[in-house]
Amino acid sequence: MSAVNNEPVDNSVSHRTQPATVVWLVVMVVLWGLSWPATKLALDVVPPLWLAAIRFGSACFCLFVFVALRGSLRLPSRADLPVVASVGLLQMMVFTGLGMIAMQHTDTSHAVLLAYTTPLWGILTSWLLMRKAPSRLQIVALVTGLIGIALICSPAEMDWGRPGVIMGCSLLIIGAISWSLVIVHVRHHRWSSTPLSLAPWQMLLATLPLTLLAALIDGSPSTVVFSPHLLWLLLFIGPVATSVCFVIATEHGRRISVFAMSNFTLGVPLVGAAASVVILGSHLSTLFMGGLLLVFLGVSMTALSGRRARH
Repeated sequence: MSAVNNEPVDNSVSHRTQPATVVWLVVMVVLWGLSWPATKLALDVVPPLWLAAIRFGSACFCLFVFVALRGSLRLPSRADLPVVASVGLLQMMVFTGLGMIAMQHTDTSHAVLLAYTTPLWGILTSWLLMRKAPSRLQIVALVTGLIGIALICSPAEMDWGRPGVIMGCSLLIIGAISWSLVIVHVRHHRWSSTPLSLAPWQMLLATLPLTLLAALIDGSPSTVVFSPHLLWLLLFIGPVATSVCFVIATEHGRRISVFAMSNFTLGVPLVGAAASVVILGSHLSTLFMGGLLLVFLGVSMTALSGRRARH
């Protein structure tokens, strides 16, 4: 559903290559956004942890082949093992596993928006872990985003009496917080290898415990009927929306500023929410749209504060 852009930014890209970069990043945002309703459809047939394991297992295989063909496949160095563990376990396993469980009880539009509140939680995690006091703009961004989250999770927007609704919201927020911890780690990690060369190992590390947990919690996958429709969904969710988008993010995301990349990824929840209306028939209430606007403003201000800090 998403990936962390860990590559150093190259601001010396020629104007000739910029249109292609923009096109690829738009493709990435659209694919990531569409992966949310696709996941919701697949969850009607596949248990959540098995779906997460299949997603990363198939994407892992594709990236191992891709990286090997490029001649850059090698074991992670000892220096990169911590970031392999944090991305593989916290971002991929925890964020995705909790998100898929939550999506059984939450509308797709709500799920994708709550999942992409990660930059807001990053302000708090940087404050608590790195003792980095937030700026005034970051405080305004955090308060604005939290008000938006409160609107989206309020009983006026969600039916708290429906089983699993509160749990679903809580799991999505926990997943977003776990991803924010990874972002803080990634920002301070000294890379020995490139993020792309480490990605297959991170996905493998996520796949193994997800498979074990799926067998223990969801039971045997033998009851799943792998129809042509489901196979197309799995192909899109794993190899396309995960492995292909990760390659796009690492290859083209580094060619623009972090601020620009942050603004691009803001399009994912917008595409996901719009796609849920078109594909799943979801209804976006006025209260949800207000919460979306506040979260969008909060995340935008977070990105802007990061840009100002770097200048």
